[in-house]
Amino acid sequence: MENICKLGFGGGCHWCTEAIFQSLHGVIKVEQGWISSSAPYNDFSEGVIVYFDNNIISYEVLIEVHLLTHSSGNEHSMRTKYRSALYYFEDKDIAGLQDSLLRLSIENKTHYITKILSLQEFRLNAENQLNYYSKNKGGPFCQLYITPKLNLLRSRFAVRVREDF
Repeated sequence: MENICKLGFGGGCHWCTEAIFQSLHGVIKVEQGWISSSAPYNDFSEGVIVYFDNNIISYEVLIEVHLLTHSSGNEHSMRTKYRSALYYFEDKDIAGLQDSLLRLSIENKTHYITKILSLQEFRLNAENQLNYYSKNKGGPFCQLYITPKLNLLRSRFAVRVREDF
């Protein structure tokens, strides 16, 4: 299908990032694991690959959701493992990603530390770690970290969030 696209995201905990994107209309699949880019970002950090139907949801909306639901404007000591990044698969996507990030930075009056990086390698997480939120909704980690992000997402992007999530 020609309207199916993919984009990688690094945004802190991959369990949180996975749940955020799984909840959106137009997202077909989310692969959760570890992503590396080219030097100096060739160490693996937590991330997801999102497959989406760009007739239903655009990468601009996905980026906006991403920036809203993680610490995209703050440095912290765990940034190597929890890199804030947009990972592209084709060089032709760089300019669009840069434009989207700049537009959102201006609109939101925020300096984003989010990097735009090539996705060089992806390692899928272990099976027992995949679909973490759907398997552990009532657990303390999900209640403390993921559910508040989903609530924020619902408050800002209600029409984009699946009712069954």
